[in-house]
Amino acid sequence: MDIKKYIKVEKVPGGQLEDSVVLKRVMINKDVIAPGKMRRKIFNPRIILLDCPLEYKKGENQTNAEFLKEEDWGVLLKLEEEYIERLCVQILKFKPDVVITSKGLSDLACHYFSKAGVNAIRRLRKTDNNRIAKACGAVIVNRPDELQESDVGTGAGIFEVKKIGDEFFAFIVHCKEPKAYDSSKDILNEVERNLQDAMSVARNILKNPKLVPAGGATE
Repeated sequence: MDIKKYIKVEKVPGGQLEDSVVLKRVMINKDVIAPGKMRRKIFNPRIILLDCPLEYKKGENQTNAEFLKEEDWGVLLKLEEEYIERLCVQILKFKPDVVITSKGLSDLACHYFSKAGVNAIRRLRKTDNNRIAKACGAVIVNRPDELQESDVGTGAGIFEVKKIGDEFFAFIVHCKEPKAYDSSKDILNEVERNLQDAMSVARNILKNPKLVPAGGATE
């Protein structure tokens, strides 16, 4: 078992040696995007974990846009706003308290979340995202339109943001016992493919009950 997946040592300058504690569940070195508008403590939070950006898609290479009229620039901005609003609506319909993504999150998306009373954290490391998923029972989703109610993490007791030294940390504690499934849909899909292969092997044995002991045995 790789203990790095379950145990993490966080070093924070300042304070005394006696201030060191063993924390059950997860602590991340992140603050919410809008500290003045988002809550610092939430009991029994509904947590959504994402591995996708909540901002307008940027071109991978150089992108050119040709405007024939002054109004065309406003049309482009309107398209961007509608795209971000559509992403946020798809997320907010599940009534989350906390949204965490490992990618970027635009100021417009931050506005929609803070207006709905939802805390948001962006650019979280994937390893920390996986720890949170295991702690609260959430499933990391790659696209907002793929979200389901079962993907929402409801196993955390408290979400809280505290200042330690000169930095802010988000705590997700008092969690229920973690469930025995992987937090990544990619892994779950791989398990499903392996199960399909195993069932196909069992079917082939029933149809033609013959086995080759090992490689080269036919020779």
